[in-house]
Amino acid sequence: MYDFGLVGLGVMGRNFILNVADNGFSAYGYDLDDEKVNSLKTEGGDLEKVDASTNIKTFVKNLKQPRKIMLLVPAGKIVDSVIESLLPHIDKGDIIIDGGNSFFTDTDRRESELQHRAINFFGAGVSGGAKGARRGPSIMPGGSKSAYEHIKPIFEAVAAKYEGEPCVAYLGPKSAGNYVKMVHNGIEYGLMQLTSEIYDVLKKGGDYNNDELHSTFAKWNSGRLQSFLVEITSEIFEQEDELTKGRLVDQILDKAKQKGTGKWTSQNAMDLGIPVPSIDVAVSMRELSALKEERIKADALYDRPIIAYMDKAKLEELSEKALYFSFIITYSQGLHQLADASKEYGYNLDISVIAKIWRAGCIIRAGLLADITEAFKAEPTLPNLLLSPNFVSKVKDSVGAARELVAFGVQNGIPLPGLSNSLTYFDAYTSSKLPLNLIQAQRDYFGSHTYERLDREGIFHTEWEA
Repeated sequence: MYDFGLVGLGVMGRNFILNVADNGFSAYGYDLDDEKVNSLKTEGGDLEKVDASTNIKTFVKNLKQPRKIMLLVPAGKIVDSVIESLLPHIDKGDIIIDGGNSFFTDTDRRESELQHRAINFFGAGVSGGAKGARRGPSIMPGGSKSAYEHIKPIFEAVAAKYEGEPCVAYLGPKSAGNYVKMVHNGIEYGLMQLTSEIYDVLKKGGDYNNDELHSTFAKWNSGRLQSFLVEITSEIFEQEDELTKGRLVDQILDKAKQKGTGKWTSQNAMDLGIPVPSIDVAVSMRELSALKEERIKADALYDRPIIAYMDKAKLEELSEKALYFSFIITYSQGLHQLADASKEYGYNLDISVIAKIWRAGCIIRAGLLADITEAFKAEPTLPNLLLSPNFVSKVKDSVGAARELVAFGVQNGIPLPGLSNSLTYFDAYTSSKLPLNLIQAQRDYFGSHTYERLDREGIFHTEWEA
């Protein structure tokens, strides 16, 4: 009998189940595709450690009770379909784990439905891509705490390690795990957009070639910008194109696709009333990138400023500081959303624990997360990272560069929406007085929506028109 079952033997599923087998647990896979099943058996090498079947009865029959079955299939109807196919064959007390990027309300619905059948269910976001699944991802489980205890030894064994600590922790009830993974992906959208903007400004504003871009990002990755995304960015600029004589990055179409998690983050933040403009604009830029034909036509209709190149040393210094600043801002926004969602949905999230399990394995892993972990350990109820004494000096040191770089982009027609939105968010969040008193006056003028006053308590309305 096998310790762990996994449904969905695509790239992520195959790598994850092999990771389980490598860490001392026997694992059994299930997929409808014969080729994927046979490929896993071959790669696993030892059928006592890892085996698979295309027959769901055989799959379930080979698992130890309580059965621990993880799904790594596309979010949506497929998850429901797999659960339905499992139900006739599993028993009360068995555990189903959704390891995909399911929308959090779907997870809540599934947990409620399965509770009535005495089946344990929880969502567990998995981040790290295919390599992470094989070598150690960051895992974000939420749902039944008692059920998680059965899977905890396996997850702690397969997860990435940061200074010996596994990058996995029980996060909270219901859909806590899927919600945290959703916001993780929203932050990921923001960081990727910011990184692409710095690439653009270095290339257009400093005439950097790919070798210079590679060495610059590689250097930054050895400093305070150390992160998975900065690391792979440096490597991307080195990749030769097999079809031409140049670098691959120059031949890739400038249309970025999306699977929906960034959009979900943005939409839910609006529902909660939490501003995440660095994430919002990252989603919008992917949508704008899809308008390639329109962009080409518009480019021909309008003149652009002639770019005045900046001294490379100065541009590089400004870019490093601006990227560091905007990374802090993006993490701040995402963690602010998590803190508010925790109250709204009853997750009881520990932000320091979330930051801790993001330090390795996941796509947004970065050296900065060690500092973020310590900030929330020191102040568990901290509403926003910008209010942490540990981050004030970091922001003060870098915000000036962000201002200068955004101004350079504006003057030279280089779009820097992520940087601009990060800076605007900072300026607004740190302003004790905003001009929205005028908006409230306007609302009262045309719609009698009332207003509050600075000098006294109460709700007021004015008859504006004589």
